[in-house]
Amino acid sequence: MLAANLSALWRINLWVTGCFAVLTLACAGVVLHQASADVKRELQSAEAVMAYMAQAASHNPASLEPTLTEHLRHVRVQWLVPGEVEKASVPSAAGLDGWLGAVLAGKYYDSTRLLALDDGRRVALSVDARDEVDEVWDSLQQLLAVCVVALTLSLLSISWAVRRGLRLLAALLCALRQVSGGQLDVRLQETGGPEARQLAGHFNQMAAAIEQAQADNRQLTGALLAVQEQERTRLAQALHDDLGQYVAGIRAQVCLLQLCAHQPEQVRQTTQTLESNCAGLQFGFRALVRDLYPVALQHLPMAEALNQLVSQWRASQAIECQLLVGAQLPALSPTRRTHLYRLLQEALTNVARHARARQVRIRLQRGANGLRLLVRDDGCGASQPGRPGVGLHSMAERARSLGGELRILSHPGAGWALALTIPLEVS
Repeated sequence: MLAANLSALWRINLWVTGCFAVLTLACAGVVLHQASADVKRELQSAEAVMAYMAQAASHNPASLEPTLTEHLRHVRVQWLVPGEVEKASVPSAAGLDGWLGAVLAGKYYDSTRLLALDDGRRVALSVDARDEVDEVWDSLQQLLAVCVVALTLSLLSISWAVRRGLRLLAALLCALRQVSGGQLDVRLQETGGPEARQLAGHFNQMAAAIEQAQADNRQLTGALLAVQEQERTRLAQALHDDLGQYVAGIRAQVCLLQLCAHQPEQVRQTTQTLESNCAGLQFGFRALVRDLYPVALQHLPMAEALNQLVSQWRASQAIECQLLVGAQLPALSPTRRTHLYRLLQEALTNVARHARARQVRIRLQRGANGLRLLVRDDGCGASQPGRPGVGLHSMAERARSLGGELRILSHPGAGWALALTIPLEVS
C-alpha cells in the first residue's frame, strides 16, 4: 500500500517536473531567439565601428593607441608582435560558452581584420561578442534559477497536499477492509478539509446503512423463521384437528359398517355419515391446497383468479372489498402472475391485520407505463414505518421480482394506499 502511494506521488512529481522542463526549454528558446537578434544588431554596429577605425588608422595610426581603444565595447584591438604571421582573433571560448557565442553571434563571432600601418606595425581588429554572450548567459542562469525555485516549491506543495490526501485514502482503505471483513461499526473522523469531511461523512453513512441493513436482515430472518414455524404449526393443526378427525371418523364408520352389515337402516345412516365426512375432508383439502398454492391461476384468467381471491377474503374478513379490473389486460408469464397474485394477497392480509378498515378498493388496469395495481382502504392509517416488517418486505421483494415500482403511502386517519407499476414484458 505504501509503495503504491509513493509510486503515485513519484508519478505526479515526474509529470510536474516534465512540464516545468518543457516550459523552461520553451522560455530559454524564446530568450535565445530574442537575444540572438539583439546581439547580431549590436555586433553589426561593432563591425561598422571596426571598419571606421580601420579607415581612420590608415591615415592616423595614433588613433589605435591603447589609451584610446581599451574601453571600446564589442571591438578588440590587438597589436601584433613583429615577425608574427599567424592570424590574430578573439580567443574562442570552449564548451557551452563557445556554443552559445556561435548561436548568438553567428558570422560575427570570429570576425577579424588585419591592418598593416604606415609605420610598419601590424594590428588586428576583431569583433568581440563576449560581453553580449555573458549577459545572455546570466539571463539564462537567472531563468533557470527561477524555474528551479518554482519547481521546488511546487513539488513541496504537491507532496504536502498529496501525502495529506493519501493519509485520508489510507484510512479509508483500512476502514473499507474492516467493513469487508464484517466489522461494520467502523467510522471515520470527519476532520480536515471540506472534501475530506464530505468523504468521511458519506463513508460513515454507508457503513451505518450496511450495519442497519444487516440488523434488519437478521430481524427479518428471525421473523421469517417464526412465520415458517407458524405455518408448519397451522398445517399440523389443520391436518390433525380437522382432516385427521375426518379420517378417524371415516375409519370408525367403516368399522361400524362391518358390524351392522345385516341392518339396512343402520347401513344407510352410516353411508350418509361417510359421505358427509368425505365431503368435509375434500373441502378441507381444497382449502389447504388453496392456501399453499393458488390453483385458480392455472385454470382461470387473471381477472377471474383475483376476483375469486377477493371474494374469499371478503367472506372470511367481513370487510367490504371492491375489485375493478380493466379490459384487455396484458398477458403475463406464470411466474409474474403468481407474484402479482401473492402481492395482492399479502396486501389484503396486512389490511385485515393492521388497517381496521371498513372498505377496500382494488383497481387493476393497463396504463401508459405498464400494468398498474392500486389498493386503498379507509382504515386508521399510520406514519410511514422506519423499517418494514415481514409483510412489507415480502411485497417489496415481489415488486422487485416483477421489475416494478412499489409505493406505499399512509397518514394517520387517512388509511393506507399501495401503488404498484409493472412494466410490460417485451415479446
